[in-house]
Amino acid sequence: MSLPSNDLMAAIATTRFGLGARPGEIDAARDDPRGFLAAQIRPAGADQPQGGEDSARRLAEVSDYQMQKRDAKAMGEAKGPAVKDLQKDLKDQAGDDFLARARLGATTDAAFRERWALFWANHFTVSATSLAVGSVAGPFEQEAIRPHVFGRFEDLLVASSTHPAMLLYLDQAQSVGPDSRAAQYQRKSGKKAGGLNENLAREILELHTVGVDAGYKQADVTEFARAMTGFSIGRPKDPSPHRFLFRDNAHEPGPRTVMGRRYPQEGQAQALAVMRDLAASPHTARHLATKLAVHFVSDTPPPALVARLQKAYLDSDGRLDEVARALVAAPEAWDPVAAKFKTPYEFAISTWRSIDAQPSGIDKLAPVLTGLGQKPFSAPSPKGWADEAQVWCAPDALIKRLRFSEGFAAVVADRLDPSLLAQTALGARLTPAVAKAVARAETRREAMALLLMSPEFQRR
Repeated sequence: MSLPSNDLMAAIATTRFGLGARPGEIDAARDDPRGFLAAQIRPAGADQPQGGEDSARRLAEVSDYQMQKRDAKAMGEAKGPAVKDLQKDLKDQAGDDFLARARLGATTDAAFRERWALFWANHFTVSATSLAVGSVAGPFEQEAIRPHVFGRFEDLLVASSTHPAMLLYLDQAQSVGPDSRAAQYQRKSGKKAGGLNENLAREILELHTVGVDAGYKQADVTEFARAMTGFSIGRPKDPSPHRFLFRDNAHEPGPRTVMGRRYPQEGQAQALAVMRDLAASPHTARHLATKLAVHFVSDTPPPALVARLQKAYLDSDGRLDEVARALVAAPEAWDPVAAKFKTPYEFAISTWRSIDAQPSGIDKLAPVLTGLGQKPFSAPSPKGWADEAQVWCAPDALIKRLRFSEGFAAVVADRLDPSLLAQTALGARLTPAVAKAVARAETRREAMALLLMSPEFQRR
């Protein structure tokens, strides 16, 4: 498969692999588009958004809020100003986490690295289904995802599966083995015994590793869930409050068998051994390779690209930096046809990047995305946000994008040259038809709205 010209590859590098071209970015990629992307792959992982708190501190604040809320209820009082202020602060902090990530996306010079991090954050989705989970959704990305996105997939899997945000989101922290010491004590003392929760085990198998086509059974889910009993979060009085804690007394004793393999290990080592084998599975390699190819290239990716990525994963023992390099090197990834339709987040971030906006300009992004159907930290299920065009290009969704484009243009277009903007944002992907429409528009605002709604800008 032959490659496009360097001019077109530079545009593809910044729009398909990146998050949209900033002024001058296509020029920076032109001499060596592949090298421009490969230089962004690094052992240290992805960049970190500025500010924020760690998850333990956030959960301590959530615990304080919940305690004050309980006290008020016990006294027959409604939530007082202090309790309401704590609740508002926690919600505001989650909003600040999202804006910090958005500012990074809008301004970074390493947008491929940022897109790569966003892919893995979506793969291991944590959605704000409660105040507690919402408060640590941002720290989850910073602590469990970003440091590991160019490392071993096994490390990324373990980091995400043991993070308090994931344990809370999928109710793993309360999972108790039926024959564990904790369950036996609860039964003897007449207390309601905690039960086995299979949510995290199921999602690791179905979504995070081998995928639904790997042939695992319900019995494998149950056995894996038993192996994971004890994965919990430290209470305020524990040695490591609000951090991952393995509770041995909640762990189901005995060997486990998952997908035909027996695990005689005891305690925490048992579930970690299962994860290690899942990470090394060819089914996982295939599942991840397919998801990456869908995300970066096409909703129906070329089988040859999937095979390349799968081979890179298996040959490197799950090194994600090697998979990223294989993606950049693959001729199929540079198909001139822009087949991917941007999600609302990608669309909004690319508009800000196109005008080289200052970080403060995106402070209203959260309600914008909510209106476009992608509320921050609120994916509809553990599957994450959809990556297929049909989810995002319904007629009503396009009308909402048009309204956003018109509103955005009303604020910024009068100080810009729309024709120059079209060239710097799309480069060689700018078609004569779009260039002519932008040039002939009656006003700058109309010209910019036309550009933002063009197929060339909406796709990557």
